[in-house]
Amino acid sequence: MTEERRRRKTGAAKPRLSAIGVLGELFITAGVLVLLFLGWQLWLNDLIVGGDQNRAGVALAHNWDGGTPTRAPVAPAVTPDYGDPAVAAAPKAAVKFAVMYVPRFGADYARSISEGVGTTEVLDKNGIGHYPGTQMPGAVGNFAVAAHRTTHGAPFKLLATLRVGDKIYVQTQGGYYTYDFRGLEYVRPTGVGVLDPVPQAAGVTPTDRVLTMTSCNPMFSAAERIIAYSVLESWQPTSAGPPTAILATVTAKG
Repeated sequence: MTEERRRRKTGAAKPRLSAIGVLGELFITAGVLVLLFLGWQLWLNDLIVGGDQNRAGVALAHNWDGGTPTRAPVAPAVTPDYGDPAVAAAPKAAVKFAVMYVPRFGADYARSISEGVGTTEVLDKNGIGHYPGTQMPGAVGNFAVAAHRTTHGAPFKLLATLRVGDKIYVQTQGGYYTYDFRGLEYVRPTGVGVLDPVPQAAGVTPTDRVLTMTSCNPMFSAAERIIAYSVLESWQPTSAGPPTAILATVTAKG
C-alpha cells in the first residue's frame, strides 16, 4: 500500500458527529450557563446589591446627622440617663425610617429599614422591612422586621450566625437603639405568634422592648422561618453621637 493510499484510508475512517453527540454538547453548554447564572444571582449579585444597600444606609444616616461625627464621643464618668427612648410614629408604606447595624454581619453592614414587608416594593428593593402594626424602635413591645437570606442583597443571610450577647444597633432620626441578642427560634410559615407584642404570648401585656428579626429557613427554601430575638439594652439621642462600636460605619463615606 502506497503512502498516498494509506493517508486516504486513514482520513476516511474519521467518525462523524452523531445527533446524540450534538444533543449532549447542548446539554453541557446549558448546564454551564445555568451554573453561571446561579453564581451571579446567589453570590456576585448579592455582593453588588448588598454593597449598594450598605452605602444607601450610610447616606440615610448622614442626612439625619447633618454632617457625620468625626470622632468617638468621650466616655463620661457616669453613664448618662437619657430617659425613656424616643419613639417615632410609623411612616407611610415603603418609606425608609431607620438603619440597622450588625457588627457580626460585617464592619460595613448598614441596611435601611422601610415600612412594610411587601416583596416587590420593600424587601426586593430596599432590604429590610418593618411589619406594620408592630412597635417602632425603642417602644415597649415588639419591633419586628423581615428580610431575605438569599438574593436581593440578602440582608439577613448571616442571621443564624448571631451569638448570645451580640449587639444590634438601630438608628433613627431621633437616636441610636442598642439591642442585645438573646436567641433563635424556628417556626412554620404560619407561626405569626412571633409578631405578638410579647412574642409567642398572645394577650400578655409587654414590659420589654423587643426586636424580632425574621427570614426564611433553610437557605434557598421557605419551608419554615428563622426568628432572632433581641432586647433593648440602651439608647442615646442623635446629639450624643453613635455608639463607639459602629462609629466607623456611621462615619464612612457613602
